[in-house]
Amino acid sequence: MNSIEEQIRSYIAQNILFSTNGFPYPDTASFLENGIVDSMNVLEIVMFVEEKFSIKVEDAEIIPENFDSVAQLASYIRRKQSLVLNQ
Repeated sequence: MNSIEEQIRSYIAQNILFSTNGFPYPDTASFLENGIVDSMNVLEIVMFVEEKFSIKVEDAEIIPENFDSVAQLASYIRRKQSLVLNQ
């Protein structure tokens, strides 16, 4: 099974960057500062996260602290998954 980071990198490379060479940035690279995503891409990523990881992303959670790098997004997904498991 691929790690959460691998799945995020793969999704962004294929569906946002349209790259066949993978995700060429470190996991800590800011999506916004590096022009990797725009506002429409954020909505695509939200839909990907909800579908792929079976979590509900609340509007208030769509903030740079959660969605501005592979590392931040993976951390957010892990937090949400642990909340679901602990309910």
